[in-house]
Amino acid sequence: MNKAILSKIREKREFSQLPETDIKMAFSHFEKKQLNEEEKIRLTKELLRKIFSAFISKKLLSLKNKEPEWILRKHISTRERMNVQRSSKNGQTRERLPYYGEIYKTVLGDYKEASVIDLGAGINGFSYKFLEGKIKYTAIESIGQLVELMNFYFDKNKLSAKAIHLSLFEKEKVKEIIKREKKPRIIFLFKVIDALEMLKRDYSKELISEIAPLADIVVVSFATKSLGSREKFKAKRDWIVNFIRENFKVLGDFEIGGEHYIVFTSS
Repeated sequence: MNKAILSKIREKREFSQLPETDIKMAFSHFEKKQLNEEEKIRLTKELLRKIFSAFISKKLLSLKNKEPEWILRKHISTRERMNVQRSSKNGQTRERLPYYGEIYKTVLGDYKEASVIDLGAGINGFSYKFLEGKIKYTAIESIGQLVELMNFYFDKNKLSAKAIHLSLFEKEKVKEIIKREKKPRIIFLFKVIDALEMLKRDYSKELISEIAPLADIVVVSFATKSLGSREKFKAKRDWIVNFIRENFKVLGDFEIGGEHYIVFTSS
């Protein structure tokens, strides 16, 4: 992919601060197809929207004065919003916000002091207040505007937290960031498996295999409901669940708020 194509893709505000690595990987899916350049660019943008659909709304890319709870509600992805609209009559929503406290208590357990490294954080940094104890929080996120938004919030509230603009496909840099953090280290991979797999098949296994030995515990989550049948959606996750169970020691496995969490360690 040449610089001219990269510039055309980044003309759209929502893609303007995506790492070049992510854009190149998306474009590679169409680069060798018998299509004209404009069609390749269009399909690349379409793929990027699918991957980052939860976070690229104009509202999220330009906020600095909204309350954390308001911003966290925007974590719901496009497909999930459709589900919320359908189920709201029954009072059921799929946002993570009502469950953050319970999730973090379950995941952190007896850890009262730790370094949390949140990979593919999105806007998760705004949940910092739900982390109990002495927690140093580091978010790694591809969307530059969200990194700026989180850092504004962290600085304004003088929190022990920071956000770093980096693609998760820049694996060696990710690993170096993890290594720099004080032990015990806890790594979050909340609802990012699908996005990674859309760009590179089996990359999730590769990434987890290399970061797990650097952490005391790793927490992976993924949605358990979609517009399709519940059974079909869950079956699509068997490959990663089986991989984790076969290669690591599972410490916890629970579902809450339409999300399945697996807590594990390499030791």
